[in-house]
Amino acid sequence: MDASDAALVGAVGDGRREAYEVLIRRYAGAIAAVCRSKLGPRGPVDDMVQETFLRGYRAIATLTEPEKFGSWLHSIAVRTCLDWIKDKDRTEVSFDAIGAGPDALRDPAQRLDPDDGERQARVLSEVHALPEIYREAILLFYYQKQSYLEMSRMLGISEAAVNARLTKARAMLRERLPRAVER
Repeated sequence: MDASDAALVGAVGDGRREAYEVLIRRYAGAIAAVCRSKLGPRGPVDDMVQETFLRGYRAIATLTEPEKFGSWLHSIAVRTCLDWIKDKDRTEVSFDAIGAGPDALRDPAQRLDPDDGERQARVLSEVHALPEIYREAILLFYYQKQSYLEMSRMLGISEAAVNARLTKARAMLRERLPRAVER
């Protein structure tokens, strides 16, 4: 099904759940990048992605501009992650606190060529140290392979603003990477 977002949202409103599955497949990578940019590489990204799509499904009837589904879902992802961060009563224990766990399997730096893995892990660490708007741009562009147009729609900004964020993020990384390689 290669329908527009607006058509899929309309189909979901008509009770066709499979249309929402198409939207999930279409936006899963981008929403994961948003959550990763908010929570860092060790955060509960998969859980927050799932929660984002659940919240989106429950609230889809409130979406007044179905053609802007991507940016609407992006804002839900941001709120979902912020809610999780603000929750002071969490009782979760990270697998990393216990020892090597599933996060090592999901972390892209852990799946790279062993000879280059240490440098890649440092690069990814520097990406996660960037301010949020630049980290998000880098993750969407390089890790999720989003185009400028897709990113502008997702973030609700112009393509020129996407370019400006990526340019600034690259400059910041060039400045930081010699330190990351030296460590």
